[in-house]
Amino acid sequence: MAIIVKLDDMLHERRMTLTELSERIGITLANLSVLKTGKARAVRFSTLDAICAALHCQPGDLLEFAPASPADEATAAPGHEPEPLCKP
Repeated sequence: MAIIVKLDDMLHERRMTLTELSERIGITLANLSVLKTGKARAVRFSTLDAICAALHCQPGDLLEFAPASPADEATAAPGHEPEPLCKP
């Protein structure tokens, strides 16, 4: 599973620094940095809500799911068989 965090792109679009975002939403620079670099293992809805409010965006503008392989797709959707790469 690969969740891509596009916080850096959104900050660039809004011409805002990570430090400014941190001050606006009351979340430490260190925690935002972990999120921005994609090293966060989870994000609270309250954090996502605060970031979206400050950047005037939607959660989908900040997060993207990009499976690396068909095996990742199967893991992401339990109970669903991935389509074979080659059909017989």
